[in-house]
Amino acid sequence: MIRHIVFFSARDAKDLDLIRAGLSLLTEIPHAERLEIGENVKTDQLGGEVDLVVYGEFADEAALAAYKAHPNYQKSIDIVRPLRDMRVAADYDPQRALTVRTDA
Repeated sequence: MIRHIVFFSARDAKDLDLIRAGLSLLTEIPHAERLEIGENVKTDQLGGEVDLVVYGEFADEAALAAYKAHPNYQKSIDIVRPLRDMRVAADYDPQRALTVRTDA
């Protein structure tokens, strides 16, 4: 499994709905096992730079690559890129992540 997490900040807060609409195109792409688009509730005292988050889970790197090759991915970029200030992305394999188990 690959987890794909992307953080966005808007250049102007008035554009958040437009950015969210652009990101919503990603939910129509069939390659994700799970895809969420959420607004940062900004409870972290040390940082409020992030406005929106995309979180996806993919079976493997090939599924993530197919997701990124889908036409809706480029449509989303075309809408969001001019409106965003910051974009930070990370992909990782949870099988190789340091994990704390709380159900033991």
